[in-house]
Amino acid sequence: TTHGAIRAFMIESFLFGDESSLPADHESLIANGIIDSTGVLELVAFIEDTFGFTMADGDITPENLDTVDNIAAYVARSRERVKAA
Repeated sequence: TTHGAIRAFMIESFLFGDESSLPADHESLIANGIIDSTGVLELVAFIEDTFGFTMADGDITPENLDTVDNIAAYVARSRERVKAA
């Protein structure tokens, strides 16, 4: 699933395998100290590589990237746009 892929990336890349430190899917990754500005760049690269589309600069916002739920919703919306194009 999209959520599972995002969670696995977070655990592997930012938590060094410590799954217990990952906040709930609706909780802020930034406020909980999971990702910072450098982490956002890594997250963007992961999204682009994993889900096969390029993120527009204007889409790199906390609204799209601050929670696992928001990331998954953004990916779903973006996939629909890519299909429709």
